[in-house]
Parts: sequence; structure tokens; C-alpha cells
Amino acid sequence: MQNIRKKVYLRLENGLIFTGYSFGLYGNTQGEVVFNTGMTGYPESLTDPSYSGQILVFTYPLIGNYGVPDFRNKSEAGELQNGFESNKIQVRGAVVSNYSFKYSHFDAASSLDVWLKESRIPGIYGIDTRELTKVLRTKGVMPGEITTQLKKGKLIIEDPNKFNLADEVCVQSPVIYKPKNKKPRKKILLIDCGVKNNIIRNFVERGAEVIRVPSIFDPLNSEYDFDGIFVSNGPGDPKMCKSTIMNLKKSFDLNIPIFGICLGSQIMGLSAGADTYKLKFGHRSQNQPCIEDKGRCYITSQNHGYAVNTKTLPKDWEEWFINNNDGTNEGIKHKTKPFFAVQFHPESSPGPNDTGWLFDKFMDEM
Repeated sequence: MQNIRKKVYLRLENGLIFTGYSFGLYGNTQGEVVFNTGMTGYPESLTDPSYSGQILVFTYPLIGNYGVPDFRNKSEAGELQNGFESNKIQVRGAVVSNYSFKYSHFDAASSLDVWLKESRIPGIYGIDTRELTKVLRTKGVMPGEITTQLKKGKLIIEDPNKFNLADEVCVQSPVIYKPKNKKPRKKILLIDCGVKNNIIRNFVERGAEVIRVPSIFDPLNSEYDFDGIFVSNGPGDPKMCKSTIMNLKKSFDLNIPIFGICLGSQIMGLSAGADTYKLKFGHRSQNQPCIEDKGRCYITSQNHGYAVNTKTLPKDWEEWFINNNDGTNEGIKHKTKPFFAVQFHPESSPGPNDTGWLFDKFMDEM
């Protein structure tokens, strides 16, 4: 039975107000308001640690129609949750046009509304997300709030990007994942800045043992043996990850394969001596075309708000991929050493699997 509709408001930092109705927790929240243009995959998106600190706007008009899978299911990679990219909802709030209170799917265990309530995450539906997205594309992403009551005066919200969000979402102590019923082919030291579960699954399914360590972990003082280093995706401004940048810069001297994804690509760029900058509204979707330096185009899944400024790359590094929509950087690599990174998400979840070969490349490099 549909809930009694309660009015709530989405208020942006520039003063624009959208009036809608509550689903999930009836309460208040603040964060950076960003949008995702994907048509499916809301359980994966909501649990993606890269969205920490943000209020997520879904531009696809119907959300909630296939419910939420059972959170108690386990994957083959140990304690990782099937259908989710972390062990909890990471966004601070959800914004949709039409919320479906009725859901139907063979794998569904509950509604999105119930899941948000249990996780104490506010949501708002019934607003014009097309208009909202046009505002964010024109003015740029900005802080905002979902609130039950409008207050007079200027909206003051602390910018989440001024904090090291990666430290907040990473593991606090090492966790090891091993392939089942077979000896590991290689050992990967995974620097967790907010890693998605499906990245770990991809490595484990390829026969790797994954040693997942906190973002501030120093590989040079590791008690573990490893064949390569992986730097994960994660939220916020990469320049806030000062310890991770410093540690990775020292790790280049190990001359072993290093692979980065998303925030990991930005951190690798900074560690190499390049600069990063904030995009106006970022790339958050599952249909971003990226062109490799060899000329081949791939359709990719993406979720980032920052990018490497390739004009600042040192002479021993080069651009590897570019975004075919706006020409921004989508990957870098060292000219002679086995160091490479991509801005998009080859693990998908949700999204296309066109670039899954990058995991094979890293395994082969080790």
C-alpha cells in the first residue's frame, strides 16, 4: 500500500527549490548534488563508495520498480555482497522523478523505500529531474539539502570535498580475499580508497589473492608479499589523499605493476607529478565513449567528478584514453614501466563489460 505522501524539499546552494514527496527516511540531509544518467543499477549505484558525501539524482524517470535484492546473499569472493558494491548505502540522499512503490523481480527481497528507511537515508520523488539536471549541467554540481522544512536565509553546507572521504570509506584493517579451491596465481596489494566489490570479484575470479588495506597503508613497509599494487576508486577530491599520494610515489621505485581505477587514476597522476582539477558536472553514467590511443572506442561505466590535467603529465608519462564526449582524460600510462590507470570502471556493475580486459592486462603484467 502506498504511503501517505509527505512533502519535502530539495534546496540547492544557489537558492533554487524543488518541492516533492518523501520516500525512505522522512528527515533532513545535506551533500553535494550530482546526477547519474544510467537506466538501471540503482542498488549498485547507491552502495558505490565513490558517492560518499553526495545526494544522488537519478535522471531515468522510473526508479524502484525492481526492488532491492537480498542483502544477506554472499558472492564467491568471500564476504562480498551480491548485487551491492559495498556493505551499506553510501549516498546521503536520493532524488527521483517517479518512485515505484510496487516492485517486481525474482531476486527482490524488499522495496527501495524500505531499504532507505532501514539505512536512515532520506529520499525525494515527484520533482522534475530533467530540469534539475539541466541546472546542474549549466551551473555545475553544487551543495544542497533534502529538508522537511524550509528555513529562511542563505543555505550553508560544508563542502564534503574538503575532507579526505577516502579515509572514511576504506577498511580500517587488512582483509584478504582468496580464490576458492585453487592456489592463487598472483597476490595483489589493493589500496582501498572506497573500492567497489566487483573490482575485488574480478581479481579473485582471475585467480588472484587480494590483500585489501586502508588508503594510508604504506606498501614499502608491508608485512605482506605481493606481485602488484592496485589503487581503487573512491570519493572526493584526490588532493585530499595526501598520505596515499606520498606512499604511491615511493612505491614507483619498486618497479612492479601498478594499476589504478577512477580516484586511483587521479592519485597515480598526482603521485607522478601531474595536477588534477574538478569537472563542471562530472561523468556519472553507463554509456561514456572512451577512445584508446590506438584508436579503438569503448563504451564505459563512469562515476567521477575530477580528472587528470594531461598537460601537466611528466615527460615519461602519456595519455592513454580520452573521453569522446568532452575530450577529458580517461587514462594514463608510463612510457616504459608497468604503471597504468583508467578513469572509467572496467568492472562495470552497473554498466558494459567492454573493458574487462584491463584486469587481464594487469594479471599478465605481474
